[in-house]
Amino acid sequence: MRKILVILAISVCSISIGQQIPQFSQYFRNQNLVNPAATGVYDFLDITAGGRMQWLGFKDAPMTSYLYGSSVINKKTKNRYNPSIRIANNVVPNPEVKTGKLKHAVGGLFLVDQYGAYRQLKLAGTYSLHIPMTEEINLSFGTSLGLSNRAFLQDKVQTLDVITDAGPIDQAYSNYSQQANQNTVDLGFGLYLYSSDFFAGLSVEQVTKDLISFESGFVNYDPRMHFNALAGYKFRLADNLTLMPTIMAKYMRTAPLSIEGSFQLEYNESMWFGVSYRNGWNEYIRKI
Repeated sequence: MRKILVILAISVCSISIGQQIPQFSQYFRNQNLVNPAATGVYDFLDITAGGRMQWLGFKDAPMTSYLYGSSVINKKTKNRYNPSIRIANNVVPNPEVKTGKLKHAVGGLFLVDQYGAYRQLKLAGTYSLHIPMTEEINLSFGTSLGLSNRAFLQDKVQTLDVITDAGPIDQAYSNYSQQANQNTVDLGFGLYLYSSDFFAGLSVEQVTKDLISFESGFVNYDPRMHFNALAGYKFRLADNLTLMPTIMAKYMRTAPLSIEGSFQLEYNESMWFGVSYRNGWNEYIRKI
């Protein structure tokens, strides 16, 4: 049992080196989470809630939840997603990507990310401008501005060996003697090129790092810039069947490059199945 605890402690330290922001599987279903320029790709009010749980069965295991909403604000836009379309055939199709026109979009995000005794709360707003390059292709520029609260929760600290009741054994908590909080202003930018069949984007998060911050207690958080690049293409295998492979690369200075590949198989515009694989800093953990 003691060996297991040591392995988990090493893994937590490695994750902190690899990424400071939450990671999501099947991110291409809600790309606003990784690129603010993807806000407003669809011309309707979009409200999404989601979450991710890891290490099931372990107390205080990493868990992430979010609520996101976005909408196009161009007054000249008359397009709206109508779920009653084709309802007679018991099919509610996915919304279509709208291109070939200038449009503005806004969005908002509330996120909770907790792992062990650490927790991050984030509230942010996004804005994007979509410029038509052709009738089929749009280029959008996006920005996000928000406030993040990173906290150390003293009541969730577990530093005792479960066998001998001796401790502490987790050096990650050794510098904390009380609850600590840090609030930072987060700024992000994105660029996104898309059509109904493909997308490609670049984005950067936590641009201002901890330039604007205020805290209480002992704080050693060090927000760093995260760079994301993603692309995908939709192949039409049959009349009611499409396959979309996607790839995403993530980088933060001093951490290994993380590459994630995904496949989404969609049937009849109403059901989809996806698989993904991620390497990079996860490979670094396995080597340790």
